[in-house]
Amino acid sequence: MRFLYIIYQIFIGWPLVAVVAALTSIVVIIGSIFGSAHFWGYYPYKICGILTLKILLIPVRIEGREHIDKHKSYVFVANHQGGMDIFLVYGHIGRNFKWMMKKSLRKIPLVGFACEKAHHIFVDKSGPKAIKKTYDDARSTLQGGTSLVVFPEGARTFTGRMGLFRKGAFSLAQEIGLPIVPVTIDGSFDLLPRQRGMVGILKWHRLRLIIHPAISSEDIKVAMDSSYKTIMSDLPEHHQGYEKNDDQ
Repeated sequence: MRFLYIIYQIFIGWPLVAVVAALTSIVVIIGSIFGSAHFWGYYPYKICGILTLKILLIPVRIEGREHIDKHKSYVFVANHQGGMDIFLVYGHIGRNFKWMMKKSLRKIPLVGFACEKAHHIFVDKSGPKAIKKTYDDARSTLQGGTSLVVFPEGARTFTGRMGLFRKGAFSLAQEIGLPIVPVTIDGSFDLLPRQRGMVGILKWHRLRLIIHPAISSEDIKVAMDSSYKTIMSDLPEHHQGYEKNDDQ
């Protein structure tokens, strides 16, 4: 079965995923230019996320959606286990959201332009004015139930264990007055460890997305500590504990 799954990925799975991803970026760009970025900046990616995991025959389990009020905006913070995290979040978190991402990602051909047109939040730390603009952009975008998703580690893990959380997402949540929702991603590292790159041979494994109850963003340190412990609590024992990530 392992051999057949590898053959399927090489000749069917990954080629189909590449086509779906390219078409999605084109649809997002055109839709966001001529229509609503609120709609076109999310739903095509949601479909892409669902299709990608189905094409690659990856089972998914979602827990905790009852903790979310569909009329409220949140800042979702998740551990970054592997290359499939983005597809899992897009396809299954069940909320219209924007990403908080590094400014450098804007330079990625097609994808960066699509993200810009979809009004994702690019973080510019070049100075106080740039940081203020980031907050202002987020404040105007995250309304009416539109949420934000952030990987506070800033980079995928090399071991499956969690690295250091940076406070950017928590500071932003405090600044614009949004509650924080910790999210545990489990199985992504086992499916596609970082050492194999973004696109590689998957080792079949179930993915889990656990949405935890919201916490206050009033005290940044408390929110960071609480989020970290909550996210880690639902990871398997061999992925428990902190491990330094030099790529952060």
